[in-house]
Amino acid sequence: MNKGLSLLSGVGFGAGLMYLWDPDRGRRRRALIRDKAVHMLNKTDDALDATVQDLTNRINGYVAEALHLFRRDQASDAVIVERVRAKMGRIVTHPSSILVTCDQGIVTLRGPILSREADPLIAVVASLRGVRGVEDRLERHETAGDIPGLQGVSRRPGIQPEFLQANWSPSARLVACVAGGTLALSGIRRGGVFGPLLGLTGLALLARGLTNKEVKRIVGVNSGHRAVDIQKTLNINAPRDLVFAFWTNYDNFPHFMSSVREVRDLGGGRSHWVVAGPAGVPIEWDAEVTRIELNKELGWKTLPGAPVEHAGLIKFDTNPDGSTRVHILFSYNPPAGALGHTVADLLGFDPKARMDQDLARMKTLIETGKTPHDAAQPEVITG
Repeated sequence: MNKGLSLLSGVGFGAGLMYLWDPDRGRRRRALIRDKAVHMLNKTDDALDATVQDLTNRINGYVAEALHLFRRDQASDAVIVERVRAKMGRIVTHPSSILVTCDQGIVTLRGPILSREADPLIAVVASLRGVRGVEDRLERHETAGDIPGLQGVSRRPGIQPEFLQANWSPSARLVACVAGGTLALSGIRRGGVFGPLLGLTGLALLARGLTNKEVKRIVGVNSGHRAVDIQKTLNINAPRDLVFAFWTNYDNFPHFMSSVREVRDLGGGRSHWVVAGPAGVPIEWDAEVTRIELNKELGWKTLPGAPVEHAGLIKFDTNPDGSTRVHILFSYNPPAGALGHTVADLLGFDPKARMDQDLARMKTLIETGKTPHDAAQPEVITG
């Protein structure tokens, strides 16, 4: 087994050297990896600053909470009402239907409410600083029925522990990274049956803390189109109606995108795409327009069966000088999710790099009318 591992390590090391010191593209690849490393260091520095600030704020908050345990809260009735209002939106689905008043720390609640939400609301209000008591005058209803104040659908986020939320604070991410790294090392040292399981759990927790993405988005399982989100904004020196018309004409795409071989309009807002994948192998999928507003917005998504699910939204705005501001929101789910995106990013094959290059060619094409030589179909467009 040791000989096999040594052989695999040697092959991998040799392949890496060949990749980085390729006579034609090696210099560019090394420069790309160097730039990625510098970018990662800068992001790490920013993340450390944010983590220190978050920890400082949390410590100050904990100290303030502790001090309040030993002294009476001097908040006015108006402040207490605002505290109740701030919490109420997370407990009830129709907070605007409830009237909150306070007199010398005694909070009175009036108005219609769903029965299942009444007791949790009272418990939360009673626990707030400065509240001396709660007077319950709520009108409980099992269902919304025809009660005016309970109509409509409202989102109730609830009060969730931080580690159950989609986005974690810098402090929570730090705890996850430390705990995940510790578990991973313990798993490696322990071995046996439970060692690999412990190690994988630690790596998953470490990845969750480093990326601040849910595990399903990291590995690309049950995350739909949104494993990775990309945004891009650029200005084009052309009128907005011209830029919008260019984007909605499928025939234009092979003239500025390097990998698009063919786009066929299927009618009804649907289209068929053929692009060059790894090693030039063609990849095909169908897509449909999900949103279109003349000269303002264009949205799309892939249909079921696409090898790589993705979706996007483009917004078009006119700048004061008459040029067009294009803002692109793009989401996709690569093989292995965000982990696969990270590997592709380091090797220079990620959609973000491709999109930046394609958009630069598109800007040149619209502004000059000349098709870039490195487009899939570099012939000049007429008409």
